[in-house]
Amino acid sequence: MPEPIHQWTALQTAAHVAARRISATEIAHAMCDRVARLEPRLNAFADFAPEVPLQAARSVDARLAAGETLPLAGVAFTVKDNLWLGGRPATFGSRVFADFVAPRDSWCVARLRALGAVPLGVTNCSEFACKGITDTPLHGTTRNPWDLERTPGGSSGGAVAAVAAGLGPLALVTDAGGSTRRPAAHTGLVGMKPTLGRVPNAWGFDDPNHLLSVIGQIGRTVEDVAFLLDALTAWDPADPLSSPAFAAPDAVARLREPLGRPRLAWSPHLGCGLPVDADVLAALEAAVERLRGAGWQIERADPDWPEGAREYPMIALQQAGLAQRFGDIWRTQPERLDPDIGAQIELGATVTGTRTTELLKLREAFHASFTRFFERYDALLCPTSPVEAWPLGSLGPTEIGGLPAGPRGHAAFTPLFNYGSVPALSLPCGTGRQGLPVGLQIAGPRFADAFVLQLAWHAEQVLGAGTPSPMMDE
Repeated sequence: MPEPIHQWTALQTAAHVAARRISATEIAHAMCDRVARLEPRLNAFADFAPEVPLQAARSVDARLAAGETLPLAGVAFTVKDNLWLGGRPATFGSRVFADFVAPRDSWCVARLRALGAVPLGVTNCSEFACKGITDTPLHGTTRNPWDLERTPGGSSGGAVAAVAAGLGPLALVTDAGGSTRRPAAHTGLVGMKPTLGRVPNAWGFDDPNHLLSVIGQIGRTVEDVAFLLDALTAWDPADPLSSPAFAAPDAVARLREPLGRPRLAWSPHLGCGLPVDADVLAALEAAVERLRGAGWQIERADPDWPEGAREYPMIALQQAGLAQRFGDIWRTQPERLDPDIGAQIELGATVTGTRTTELLKLREAFHASFTRFFERYDALLCPTSPVEAWPLGSLGPTEIGGLPAGPRGHAAFTPLFNYGSVPALSLPCGTGRQGLPVGLQIAGPRFADAFVLQLAWHAEQVLGAGTPSPMMDE
């Protein structure tokens, strides 16, 4: 075991613990010590109490001693603040829930505990997971381990900051428009958005993005992310979005199978004329050329989208959801909410029933667009984010690709895949001009999660694993 514990992958950790080369309790102590040392600089956690992972780790050691087989024995994972870690504060990043204590584990948390994983703590997210940075009035600003003066993105900023800094190899997050994939791209990690409904989310907070949001997986390697997705793949009738189609995991079994000759499309502007910074595009084009050089069949092709596909066309559904759930609080106690969320609530209050129906029909049109595209191609490659991580203090860069950028310009490449309910993954593929990570997005047809991960694993063999953040050496 030459590498430091915090540099181990999830699978390496589980193998060491299963072989009794180290105990889950020893790993938990090492993780707690590392959090104590790095957290004051990162602000990755909304709640961290050493007794939580230490107690869980002691239970894992006792279960192993009793003869149980635990596939994730001793593996530390974090829980995004819009999910529940039973008995601990769960705030949804908001003063509204400042005093709320989770009455039970979220389904995904309970599942990982059952498999022997150890919850490390609850990570920061933007209020109601509805912003592209991680900066809340309740918990403050989370910083990027690559550059502490830059954002890790959002809404899963605390999760990626933790994993990229070596505070656990895995993170449970959510993704309603890119909240898994974009922060992963900004921190050199692998971030997966599975097909809608693949991971049950049967209870918890009332999500303003219920019909778009999924439980996402974050790790440092494709193999870890595939293993985590398989661990969470199940059918639970309590979740209306869950399906028997997800009754059996299949990602790890397929990961290393030969690819054959899939038909792949590369769409640098996603058919919407979306701007990309020149250095980011150069890094992505270089990655695509390396894949072509390895024998991949990749054509330049764009999907044919419905009218109005550019830059978060269905954001009004999120705004209407916020207005429905939190409009009364904004009107009577505005000091309890992030003003940026208040602005979204104001917009959401103007969304009519007719407009809501139009947006739901637009979602069906996106589904049809993906269906047509994936009849021609097996998968789609495109940018995850058009920019590197930007300095703290703003919702996004003011300019992208030499053009003025709207508040959602940095996030424009990810939400379409939520609208179509298809699996998508961000894979590290190099760095930009500022030496910060860039992510290549790989998407496939609905239910083709295992194929997307297989493509990503083979791409990782060509491009190499993501470069560790500078904090991984501390």
